[in-house]
Amino acid sequence: VYVIDDDTSMRAALEDLLASVGLAVHTFASVREFLEHERADAPGCLLLDVRMPEQSGMDFHQRMAQLGLRLPVVFITGHGDIAMGVKAIKRGAIEFLTKPFRDQELLDAIQQGIEQDRQRRSQEAAAAALQSRWQSLSEGERDVARLVVQGLLNKQVAAQLDLSEVTVKVRRGNVMRKMQAQSLADLVRLCEKLGV
Repeated sequence: VYVIDDDTSMRAALEDLLASVGLAVHTFASVREFLEHERADAPGCLLLDVRMPEQSGMDFHQRMAQLGLRLPVVFITGHGDIAMGVKAIKRGAIEFLTKPFRDQELLDAIQQGIEQDRQRRSQEAAAAALQSRWQSLSEGERDVARLVVQGLLNKQVAAQLDLSEVTVKVRRGNVMRKMQAQSLADLVRLCEKLGV
């Protein structure tokens, strides 16, 4: 869990609370300090104060996508209003908590953020693995795969690609094995995910 809050006592209190439930915590007094710090390659969540001297939490939250930061955000503030909270949630924040907040409310929001990040990472890893399997196919195997998922029979694929039917069968078998597809329907689903 990353905490960005310019209030030293609040950072210390949050660090104690989060450490007491076994969460690894890194605290920062400013957005700049956070950006200069190397982040772990693990599911996480960002606790972000709304009002800070250099850059507000709201402005930073809006910039995060441009910076390639996709950590789920929980806002904490002593100066929030309903409009600000609605704006933060519409922009994708998990929660908008006004100080003083209940510890359990904060912990629940953080757990939700970490789980959301875990799922995103898992989906990205699966998509990368699928892309890697597609890249492992030869150009000829990709050509066969594209036509097979359109519902063409081996002899139709052979005619379109000017190949023998045996060559198409071999390439089709390679496609199924390399793509780890159990059936034609499975291959179609995988190719749809790839946008093929």
